[in-house]
Amino acid sequence: MVLKYEDPVVIGITGASGSSLGYKTVQYLLENDYKVIVTNTSSARLVWKQEMDESFGEILEKWSEYKGFQYFSGNDLSASIASGSFKTLGMAIVPCSMNTIASISQGITGDLVKRAADVSIKEDRPLVIVPRESPLNTIHLENMTKLSKLGIKIIPVEPPFYLKFKTVDEVTDFIVQRTLLALNLIDRLPDYMTYKS
Repeated sequence: MVLKYEDPVVIGITGASGSSLGYKTVQYLLENDYKVIVTNTSSARLVWKQEMDESFGEILEKWSEYKGFQYFSGNDLSASIASGSFKTLGMAIVPCSMNTIASISQGITGDLVKRAADVSIKEDRPLVIVPRESPLNTIHLENMTKLSKLGIKIIPVEPPFYLKFKTVDEVTDFIVQRTLLALNLIDRLPDYMTYKS
C-alpha cells in the first residue's frame, strides 16, 4: 500500500455526543490511504461506550492494522503532534464538545486534543471543528465566533434536508465529507451529496 501523503491528518475525538462522526472520519481516511493520528479526551471514551457497539479499545486495535495509523493518549503531551515542528495536513476535532471549544478559544491546552489544536492555530494549518450541542447559548456562540475569526472552520452537525436523506448514517456521511472538504483533503462533495436544481 502506498500512502497518499507523507504528513498525517490529526483527528481529535472529544466527549460530545456523536462518536460515529469521529469513527467514520478516521475510517474514511484510513481506507483512502491517508496517514492518521488519533487522540481523544478522557470523556470521549465514556460517550463512545454509550453510543457505539464496539469499544474504543477494540476500534483502536482494528485501526492499528492500517499502515498509516497512530494513536496517542490524550494525556501524552510529549506526543509528536504537541509540537509545531511536526508537520501535519491539518486537524479535525470530531465531535467537539463545548468544553474543548471554550478551552481552545482561550488558549488553554490541558490535554493533547487542545494542545494539537493550539499547534494547528499557531502554525496556520487547517483546523476544523464539528461541534455538538443544542441549544447553543451566548457563551458557546461567542467562543465559536472567536475561533471562526481565526480562520477555523466550524461544521455544525446539521442534516441537509434538501438532499432528502432517509437515515442517520447518510447524514453522518455527509458531515464527514463536509469535514474532509473543509480540511482540503477532497476537492468536492460526492455527486449524491450535492444539491441539484
